[in-house]
Amino acid sequence: LDFHGNRERIIESVIQAKKAGASVRIGPELEITGYGCLDHFLELDLCDHSWEVLGQILNDERCQDILIDIGMPVLHSSCFYNCRVIFRNKKILLIRPKMSLANDGNFREARYFTCYNAIKEVEKHMLPPDIQKITSQKEVTFGDAIIQAADTVIGVESCEELFTPEATHIRQSLAGAEIFFNSSGSHHELRKLNRRMQLILEATRKSGGVYMYANSKGCDGDRLYYDGCAMVIVNGDFKAQGSQFSLRDVEVITATVDLDDVRSARLAPSRRNQAERHRNYPSVTLDLELCHGDMEDSTIVPSPTIRPKVVSPEEEIALGPACWLWDYLRRSGTVGYFLALSGGIDSCSTAVIVHSMCREVIQEIQAGNTQVEADLRRIAAVPDGKSLPSTPQEVASVILHTSFMGSKNSSRETRARARDLARAIGAYHVDMDIDRITDAIRQTFTTLFGMTLRFKTQGGSTTENIALQNIQARTRMLVGYLFAQTLCFVRGHGGGLLVLGSANVDESLRGYLTKYDCSSADVNPIGGISKTDLKRFIAWAELNFDLPILRSFLDAIPTAELEPITETYVQSDEADMGMTYDELSVFGRLRKVHKLGPWGMYRSLLSTWGAPPQSRETDTNSPPSSSSSSSSSSSSPTNAHQPGGDNIPGRGLSPREIYEKVRRFFYYYGINRHKMTTLTPSYHAEQYSPDDNRFDLRPFLYPGLNFAYEKIVRHVEAWEVARVRSDGKKVVKGD
Repeated sequence: LDFHGNRERIIESVIQAKKAGASVRIGPELEITGYGCLDHFLELDLCDHSWEVLGQILNDERCQDILIDIGMPVLHSSCFYNCRVIFRNKKILLIRPKMSLANDGNFREARYFTCYNAIKEVEKHMLPPDIQKITSQKEVTFGDAIIQAADTVIGVESCEELFTPEATHIRQSLAGAEIFFNSSGSHHELRKLNRRMQLILEATRKSGGVYMYANSKGCDGDRLYYDGCAMVIVNGDFKAQGSQFSLRDVEVITATVDLDDVRSARLAPSRRNQAERHRNYPSVTLDLELCHGDMEDSTIVPSPTIRPKVVSPEEEIALGPACWLWDYLRRSGTVGYFLALSGGIDSCSTAVIVHSMCREVIQEIQAGNTQVEADLRRIAAVPDGKSLPSTPQEVASVILHTSFMGSKNSSRETRARARDLARAIGAYHVDMDIDRITDAIRQTFTTLFGMTLRFKTQGGSTTENIALQNIQARTRMLVGYLFAQTLCFVRGHGGGLLVLGSANVDESLRGYLTKYDCSSADVNPIGGISKTDLKRFIAWAELNFDLPILRSFLDAIPTAELEPITETYVQSDEADMGMTYDELSVFGRLRKVHKLGPWGMYRSLLSTWGAPPQSRETDTNSPPSSSSSSSSSSSSPTNAHQPGGDNIPGRGLSPREIYEKVRRFFYYYGINRHKMTTLTPSYHAEQYSPDDNRFDLRPFLYPGLNFAYEKIVRHVEAWEVARVRSDGKKVVKGD
């Protein structure tokens, strides 16, 4: 919705492309409006604004003498289409509507747009009067066409079309297209980039061609971070790659390619035979040569093949949420973040991600990024002429505010860890206790009802025990928001702070959090990340960020510290949940990614958890082998780490033990699903996120799932009877 900003960024990208000597420039999907407009796409205003901005770009003298591909919504025959407008020198060549809509996970394109299903068909689109005055065209081609230049043919593919079985580039390449434009609005998800790269590599390996891929980058106003990584790939080899995570508003990559390489790669007889079926593809004419014609110019040489960069999941966690937080901060109008620092690994992870954000800010300023410098000067209220913070710790001292809100149940160790971490990353830290507040609430209850609430370790009931824990948790939320509103005032500054949450995806899935406690915040950078991945991230950050204090967080047992510590009892998260974090990751993936209910999950786990224990001979962090025999080339993406704890094979569990684990998970998942309706907006990073807002749409009031459980029980009992007959002995639970 930032039409002014998007227009300026588009024009700046054109300027940079022309300066680099490029003949064509493509940008991300729906770049005039931004991809994340959601239901605003249903407004006619958006379409009108888009044409107005396009007209300004068409008319801009800086945007001449280069072929430009821009994404925007277009109203055609009373239907909204997600389109690409391709033009050069104030002449629109083609309006290309999207032919496969992304409509799963976080995507809802069919809610706003119509899928253009007329394969290899075109029609005419009447341009708005103001655009007609600029282009001197009344009608332009609209539909599935290729662009016939004087020296090459260009095909057009949009984001989701690449991921479909009958991808557009297949028929276009057989029709003679040598260059493919792909404008994308693909968001970050852990371990997703490798799949995106492999699809493009396989497309150009099989068909030959130059594939130009552009993607949005940054926070687009909601839970998603679009992770860029623009690419130019020729015949399965990388020629250029943009960054996946950065704070730069505009990034342009260029490559020089030799189209004869494409033509040579297509000489196989099998391809020629298939190409015969794709003649007469609709086309529009560009009466211009895109290639540099001077064959004697020795300075024009094809770009060398490069090895693509795919960062580890740990680095993805360090950079993706950090860039998202910076975008959120600079666009929200607030002046920093507040974080309740508990001394546990979750709030520690959130703090370290903010530290990573501060590192990125300093690196960009040192690299000459004037936009980041201006944003930091405004956020930190540093007047012109005064020195800006010069280290990540100095940035954090202005932006990040933390507090350890201890109680009688807190240990000295957690208090010290929180204090030492805040000191290491430079945060402004407040160390306090909440006992006077919680004691006042307990006394109020006693005054009203004549009863004294007791913890379970003190002889109290489960109801009392949970109520007393929730009083502490919710008190911390209230104090946290009080500090977010007042700490800048206390320090003599203006403005307010955004409250950061620190509930991980596994605890949300299980419902292991108090509704309206410190999990309730303004934004949560780790809400889509598993506990297993967070531990790996902290181990990575200990070395890569030189933060030795992080070792103490890894060694500590995860605990909420909401119950009194005794000689025989210390509260433990996994004991409270009745399942491990690794098990939760498995349940989450089977439920969401593999789309399994109780019966399907039980059957799936029989083959993994039911197998005899065995040593794991391969490292689960190693990338899978590529599907192509040529995947070992220098241009194949690597480091596509697999999810931690995704299988946990060979546990030797009986069917009854597996059934009880599955039933326990679905019981707690069902009774706690209502908590997801109030879940803090979280950075989307994981395929099994339980985010109720738009990604994981399910009921929040569940019936008993007895039909499935009865089916599982019949299977378990039949297995046990067969086992008795086979072994000649009675089988008991756990055998």
